[in-house]
Amino acid sequence: MDVTIEKLIYGGEGLAHHEGATVFVPFVLPGEGVAVTAVEQKKKFVRARVQRILEPSAERIAARCPHFGVCGGCDYQHIPYDAQLQYKSEILRETLRRLGRIEWTEKITTHPSPAWGYRNRAQWKVRPLEGAVTEAKAGAADGKDKLGIGYFRANSTALCAVEDCSIISPLLLKTLLALREALSGGALPRGLREIEAFVDATDTKLLLTATFAGFPSRAAEHAETFRRLAPGIVSLLFHDPSHDRMELFGPGFVDYEAGGIAYRVGHLSFFQVNRFVVEDLVREVVEREDGGRLALDLFAGVGLFSVPLAKRFERVVSVESNPAAARDLETNMRGQGTIEVRTAEVERFLERTKERPELVVLDPPRAGLMPEAIQRIAKLAPARVTYVSCEPPTLARDLVSFVKAGYDCTEVHLFDLFPQTFHMETVVRLRRRG
Repeated sequence: MDVTIEKLIYGGEGLAHHEGATVFVPFVLPGEGVAVTAVEQKKKFVRARVQRILEPSAERIAARCPHFGVCGGCDYQHIPYDAQLQYKSEILRETLRRLGRIEWTEKITTHPSPAWGYRNRAQWKVRPLEGAVTEAKAGAADGKDKLGIGYFRANSTALCAVEDCSIISPLLLKTLLALREALSGGALPRGLREIEAFVDATDTKLLLTATFAGFPSRAAEHAETFRRLAPGIVSLLFHDPSHDRMELFGPGFVDYEAGGIAYRVGHLSFFQVNRFVVEDLVREVVEREDGGRLALDLFAGVGLFSVPLAKRFERVVSVESNPAAARDLETNMRGQGTIEVRTAEVERFLERTKERPELVVLDPPRAGLMPEAIQRIAKLAPARVTYVSCEPPTLARDLVSFVKAGYDCTEVHLFDLFPQTFHMETVVRLRRRG
């Protein structure tokens, strides 16, 4: 079918209509005429893939990555970066209106990032090359005997073996290529299924977690192989989740400096992935606060916001359910003021706490907040709430509850922590009415 793209929506797709059905198409731009083929069809909607661009947008550019359109990592490489920011701002505004009935007519303050080489963390899948998407080796006679490394294809669990990745840091890319060569030569264990790599702020030190289907024999020898391949490794963790077995080679963490503070980040902890914009995010969340007696940092992670908040508040209570992140948080709080760490689910913590804070900082996972959590926060009646979100649809849903509970949105910020993708980080400030 031939359709005209009307707009971009959250999720990386363009929206069109055809014979009464809504059509969703990836890798397009508004105004483009495209010939598409349905890959999923229901009565009222169709998911489709592009066969031909009939009328390209004047904005369309050539993608930088040869794997774009096959690899599931990027969505917007065909769009100039300044236009990506504009589209994301429009998508955020519409999502707040459509899902949250938040008619935000004020400015959305946009915080851009360098468009390439920004990721400090990557997660690579390792699979046999048979059936993998790769230009050179998919049809090789010995391809099924070799392992490939890369990312999942878009909307699939099939491997897209990659030879390049332009959005990861230089050290991560160097590590990826070294691992690719080692896998091709059979130098790494066949039970290897995934590698997660995290670099420090200087892009010189590497934290690497290798996940196996069956813990490898001679683990120490394999650890030395990894260290030869990637000399920047300061800590290496082997993990077999099927048997809940781990073996650590190194201290278990790397120090990451942001805003003059050195954060300990362990293998199983969370930290923001953009190595250029993280300090800007911290400044926006923390440094514009007046301070006070008590702040709650919920879903605190390793303390990215907690530690600087402690310089402005007499007490900071930081709540984190991930034990690994909570251990890092306890280390990071030392000498940084009065931070009390609660290793608990946020919902359980809110059931017990009675103190009224001046500020609540929220940085939940993509699923957002439970309705009960919002009700309990509203009952504590903080004067200010700062909501940091990585998922606009759940943000919009949760803002409805906050508005009903007596809060008004006063600022909306879009942090582009994920250039070339549809993802975005949003910071919304709320103030209690009256």
